[in-house]
Amino acid sequence: MEREKRETVGNLRISQEVVATIANFAAKEIDGVASMAYCPASVNLKKFLTKSQTAKSINIEMNDDVAVIDVYVNLKYGAKIPVVSENIQKSVKNAVQNMTGIVVAKVNVFVVGITFGEAAQ
Repeated sequence: MEREKRETVGNLRISQEVVATIANFAAKEIDGVASMAYCPASVNLKKFLTKSQTAKSINIEMNDDVAVIDVYVNLKYGAKIPVVSENIQKSVKNAVQNMTGIVVAKVNVFVVGITFGEAAQ
């Protein structure tokens, strides 16, 4: 699904993959995030083989030019989950809204796992 904006000089289309990429980078910037995680809904083998990592870590639902974004992450051991989750929500919402003009109603954060040891650094 693409968002389309009509103006006097032409049309603007922003694909969900672009929005997912923006959300992915915004989430990874947050201190405490070890890595992006696989979305449980994308376990389908066909989707697994054809979609990028970003698409598996970010799920976007568009409804009347308003987005609801689901972000799946692995956090570093010792990270304060409520604080990191709130920071992810703010960062993703601000990045998507500022870069695309798409209104973000909600950013749902799903902590899928915790990374221990050297892999967390």
